[in-house]
Amino acid sequence: MTSANPMRAYIAVTAAYWAFMLSDGALRMLVLLHFNGLGFSPVQLAWLFVLYEVAGIVTNLAAGWLAARFGLAATLYAGLVLQIAALAALAQLNPDWTLAASVVFVMAVQGVSGVAKDLSKMSSKSAVKLLAPAQEGALFRWVAVLTGSKNAVKGLGFFLGAALLATAGFQAAVWGMAGVLAVILVAVVLFLPEGLPRRMKGADTWAGWRSKDPRVNRLSLARLFLFGARDVWFVVGIPIYFQAVLSDGTAEGRREAFFLVGGFMALWIIGYGAVQALAPKLLGRKGQSEGAITRKAILWAGVLVPIPLLLAMASAFAGGPAPWLTWLLVGGLLVFGFVFALNSAVHSYLILAYGAADRITRDVGFYYMANAAGRLLGTLLSGVSYQIGGLPLCLATAGLMAVASWLIARKLPAL
Repeated sequence: MTSANPMRAYIAVTAAYWAFMLSDGALRMLVLLHFNGLGFSPVQLAWLFVLYEVAGIVTNLAAGWLAARFGLAATLYAGLVLQIAALAALAQLNPDWTLAASVVFVMAVQGVSGVAKDLSKMSSKSAVKLLAPAQEGALFRWVAVLTGSKNAVKGLGFFLGAALLATAGFQAAVWGMAGVLAVILVAVVLFLPEGLPRRMKGADTWAGWRSKDPRVNRLSLARLFLFGARDVWFVVGIPIYFQAVLSDGTAEGRREAFFLVGGFMALWIIGYGAVQALAPKLLGRKGQSEGAITRKAILWAGVLVPIPLLLAMASAFAGGPAPWLTWLLVGGLLVFGFVFALNSAVHSYLILAYGAADRITRDVGFYYMANAAGRLLGTLLSGVSYQIGGLPLCLATAGLMAVASWLIARKLPAL
């Protein structure tokens, strides 16, 4: 045990992570809906998030070493500081700038935000490994609560971002979030208890960034395609499709569409988070072996595959926007979210179960580097596939990535 009061440390880490993810979700919706309203194409919108994901790949590799060298508390604080800086910078966006200048500036700011997100994520997830009680099943429960609650909060952020854009405007919303996050940073610095390690084994070398455990490497690759399968439709395709279907082109219609699109994205993320938090109960009895949970990871990876493929077929059959298709997409994507959440929760447990305690920040960093690579691939394909083939190609691409995740998951040792 690393702390005399591990529960207090866990609560403080979780609260800091909640604050960060609320701002992260709001920022994504602000940027997406604001620039879609300015007439950006799907590919241009995807480019706004590219550096965010590239930064995540690099940061996750570096973050494991930084946390080992300087401590988990330091990387957690750094993530919050960088997010505040990114919000303050984004508030300086000038509508008189050229399109190219605006894209480059927002990409750079999103890159800083990507660094911030993955510093915070790696710090919080690694802390759980070190703080969780030794009782059977405790690690799965603590990971599920942290991950599930985080995603519920991020879902609220999606709705908050859309609502702020519709009511307060872009700059006021960004400044407001920066101010709130600054207050929370001060509170976390003051109240985070001692106990998280300041230095861990292997802190003085960059070597060994890739795990020697094949289970960690296979799980990371399966994670890459899992998150790619989500972000192919989640980042650009579905929000822009719903925005086009729900808006009548007037200023009032666009504001109403902001609320509806933001509401759906929030509902999806909140539901996803709730399922993750309940995953230990949904997946069976307490005290399951690592092998039993691995078998469930393989099973649920296969269950995910047909959902986006069937939705792709339905959207191709519709030939364009239709009321029945909109409702089918809402229902189908909620089912996708349920199955995806179980996959994600099992992965989040397995990486901590597989990872060695003396290099947990390195293994978690490598795993979330793969996660960020999947999000990058999904982000790029979201804009490209939607622009080339519309919603059918977007969803079909998601299905193919789900197939890849399932095939890789089947190679995990399910003993």
